Amino acid sequence: MRKYPLHYLNDAEFENLATLICRKILGEAVIPFAKGSDGGRDGRFHGKANSFPSTVEPWDGKIVIQAKHTTKENTSCSDHDFQKILTTEVVPAIERLKGKNKVDYYMLFTNRKLTGKQDEKIENLIDENTGVINIVLADEKIQQWLQAYPDIVKEAKLQSLLTPLQFDEQDLKNLIIEFHKTIPDTSVIGKTEEDLIYVKIERKNEINNLSQDYFDEIIKKNYTYFDFIRNFLKDPINQSLKEIYDDTADELNAKIIINRSAYNAFEHLLEELYDYVISNNSELAGKKRLIRLFLHYMYCNCDIGKKNA
Repeated sequence: MRKYPLHYLNDAEFENLATLICRKILGEAVIPFAKGSDGGRDGRFHGKANSFPSTVEPWDGKIVIQAKHTTKENTSCSDHDFQKILTTEVVPAIERLKGKNKVDYYMLFTNRKLTGKQDEKIENLIDENTGVINIVLADEKIQQWLQAYPDIVKEAKLQSLLTPLQFDEQDLKNLIIEFHKTIPDTSVIGKTEEDLIYVKIERKNEINNLSQDYFDEIIKKNYTYFDFIRNFLKDPINQSLKEIYDDTADELNAKIIINRSAYNAFEHLLEELYDYVISNNSELAGKKRLIRLFLHYMYCNCDIGKKNA
């Protein structure tokens, strides 16, 4: 699934994105407010929603729309700064709006991550303090809408946020998780880079413009595990994982060939792939090194990158 890095947007752009989504799920009568003192509202909708929270039982009344954006990557609704926003900004604003009879329902958009447990806590916090029906629409739900409504992506110009080398990294993530379960300590493998011979690797580095420093200081450190990866993929019990590896390498190499001219050195391309996988998969905490390991193995095994000039 394509994941749009919404932290690259500014506050106004994120508010616009929330408005576009609301026009789709609530209706064209959504009214955005100009930048300035919004009184706890970035937009509003009065009437019966198109399809939110469902087509069977849509909200009907005065719906307030609020956006709380962050430029920080990998933030969560459980973070202290967001909890402070809830208690010092969101709850007081809803109370003021309720006192003026301007809110029946409250929608809070944020590009932070949201767990089920935290979702319940926030809903209870707002409900207990204001009595207003509310919902937090965080990064996970926003990303789903962006997949469902490509016209919103186009109108909000979110394609510009994507890196040229974006790919479906879920297969690589799953492969790494399974590989991590079996990988031994380097002392068990007993291999060093001197034990491994890769045909014409110096020539490959030259063709792909990969620097000698990066190869010597970064890639060679992973030689220790290359034979283990090869044996892991050859094991018949891992046939399905081998197919995942082949699919991932094939997709990556196609992307690399198309976008190679955008990068001066091949190591810049490899590091951007690494950053992309990391930013989209918090489940790989403690296994991040294996992302580079597999990328470097693909390169040295001639599965990605040019083989001939």
